[in-house]
Amino acid sequence: MVVYFFYNDTSNYIYRIVRVTGSTLVTLNERVFRLKQYSASQIRNLAILGHGGSGKTTLADAILCFGKATERIGKTADSTTVMDFDPEEKKRKVSVSAAVYPLETASGKLNIIDAPGLFDFAGGAVEAVSAADSVLIAMSGKSGLTVGAEQSFDRAKAAGKPVCFFVGKLDSSHAHFYRVVSSLTGKYGGVICPVSVPYIENEQVECFVDLVHNKAFKYSGGAPAEVYMPESEEITRMRELMLEAVASLDEALMDKYFSGEVFTPDEIVSALSKGTKAGDICPVFCGINQTGEGVDIMMRLLEQLIPTAAETTAKAKVSGEETELKPDESAPAAAYVFKTIADPFVGKLSYFKVVSGKIASDTKLVCARTGEEEKLAKVMYIKAGKQEDAAAIVAGDIGCASKLGDVLTGDTLSAVGSDIVVVAPEFPNPCLKTAVFPKKKGDEEKIASGLARLAEEDPTIKCGTDRETKEMILETLGEQHTDVIVSKLKTKFGVEVELKKPKVAYRETIRGRVKVQGRHKKQSGGHGQFGDVWIEFEPCESDDLVFEEKVFGGAVPKNFFPAVEKGLRDSVKEGVLAGYPMVGIKATLVDGSYHPVDSSEMAFKTAAGIAFREGIPQAKPVILEPIGTLKVTVNDDALGDVIGDINKRRGRVIGMDPKPNKLQEVTAEVPIAEMSDFATAMRSITQGRAVFTLNFERYEEVPPQQQGKIIEDSRAGN
Repeated sequence: MVVYFFYNDTSNYIYRIVRVTGSTLVTLNERVFRLKQYSASQIRNLAILGHGGSGKTTLADAILCFGKATERIGKTADSTTVMDFDPEEKKRKVSVSAAVYPLETASGKLNIIDAPGLFDFAGGAVEAVSAADSVLIAMSGKSGLTVGAEQSFDRAKAAGKPVCFFVGKLDSSHAHFYRVVSSLTGKYGGVICPVSVPYIENEQVECFVDLVHNKAFKYSGGAPAEVYMPESEEITRMRELMLEAVASLDEALMDKYFSGEVFTPDEIVSALSKGTKAGDICPVFCGINQTGEGVDIMMRLLEQLIPTAAETTAKAKVSGEETELKPDESAPAAAYVFKTIADPFVGKLSYFKVVSGKIASDTKLVCARTGEEEKLAKVMYIKAGKQEDAAAIVAGDIGCASKLGDVLTGDTLSAVGSDIVVVAPEFPNPCLKTAVFPKKKGDEEKIASGLARLAEEDPTIKCGTDRETKEMILETLGEQHTDVIVSKLKTKFGVEVELKKPKVAYRETIRGRVKVQGRHKKQSGGHGQFGDVWIEFEPCESDDLVFEEKVFGGAVPKNFFPAVEKGLRDSVKEGVLAGYPMVGIKATLVDGSYHPVDSSEMAFKTAAGIAFREGIPQAKPVILEPIGTLKVTVNDDALGDVIGDINKRRGRVIGMDPKPNKLQEVTAEVPIAEMSDFATAMRSITQGRAVFTLNFERYEEVPPQQQGKIIEDSRAGN
């Protein structure tokens, strides 16, 4: 008889299979799980977002240190933080992707998801929010309300996630907590609710105040000690701001507030929890990221304020009908894949959040996108750059599995026959195009394969070969994003590349009309070659060659007409000015002659090509460039600079449309050749606030002063 045991030996959770033979137990298999399993009502999923350099990763380390998961707080400058485990992150001293770490706390389990803050890696922030149930926005007391913080707030609110703020780096010179709170209230109004604040003397933080319990703590060597409650106008004002926010959430509390009665800590926490979960208020905490001061106050309150996984739902479609999935462990299994890591040696690693049911090792699930069955041989918990075996991942929790075939970020894995599809978030569209070339001849396939694997990992990457220019094009969110991809191609896939500005798919056409003869005659013994045509070339409105024949009296036999057309179609593939394809040409065969013995299809095809080369230079040839419709959404303050930049690129503004939140949508028509660095310019001009789309519209004639440069570059092979 085989018996299964699952028990706690105080430090580990052990799953053991034994055979009972009489009174003897023989162990057949044993697996040790260091993380306890929790139910959805005990699990919280928290994403840490914010502007690049605001201290998110250090804050995550401070939280882990508070929870005894680590012994000390790492430094990004020393590449010693837990969450920045990727070699690219260690090299660059910044986060480039989302990282997950489960922390066991007094109330259960907290999955911390650290998101990158740089705009070039916004895909990581989308991944983090999609897996989280709440968002904590890290801010610097020195930098204040930055664009990254604003975008993090908007991203969280759009996803319907509760938001809290942490104002850190208060040990920095010129840091000012109260100025930051003022900017937050100025931007978001009454939803801002300070919960912990610093007491400052001589521009130094002396202690941190827990406004809920009206207690102050001073830190020595990282350890807090309660001290006498300081008095200051700022602390009094912050407490009033908190009490007003609390009172606004409940009529009974409002009556109590106006009657002058004092709220109990339990009443405050209950109201704050209700308001935070509903999105009516955003608690504001403070501290020093690198030392962990104030983080303990935040953590004790945060777990009481943010929702558990059991209190949330996931947007999904079941049999095509929209619904909200509750994290029911007894329901059919369904998981959303929110992140993918592609590694040529270890294999693909898929991070997922279980939204329904329970997923154990050897579970068979179906990928909703492909319809293919996937077997999860082993499920694991994610601990930053490491994984730990799990007995099962339950609804509301986060885990990972390896080697899941064609499963990609955004896919849903569900039980066979359940027909569940979790609604995936929208990722930012790439805005910077670069042409990629191998440094070593013959590496083209390796580059294409590596880019395809990295695109599986990062939905904000697009790659492929341009059908016209034959260049391999990489599309990313910015220059740093591109640089990381190039570095990963080298370290992960062993291939080095060069980057160039992509070629522009110009066209050529004619503006005049001409009639020319094309005559091909060759005699070399035996049958010769003879073809003679007269062709009229003129402009037309077609994107292709228009061929007609108006031959009278059989000057050119009908059976040679297709050969003449074929000769012309081959010729228009390469124009006479810069070698670009020709469009908008009408060619009419009007006359010619033939030889009853020496004429052939090949001879007439050659004659047509001669007519083309002779006639087109006389028909006023010009170069056409692609024109795109540009739509830029920009803040009012930067509107003038954005329009000025568009004008410098030979663009034409054709309209402006006011949008909410003091934004303007500018619509313009621009030459695509001038837009290669537009994304970089917009990031500089608007501090990353601008969002734009650029779509091809039509071709227009290049101004004369520009055509010479295009012809010169083409002849130089650029």
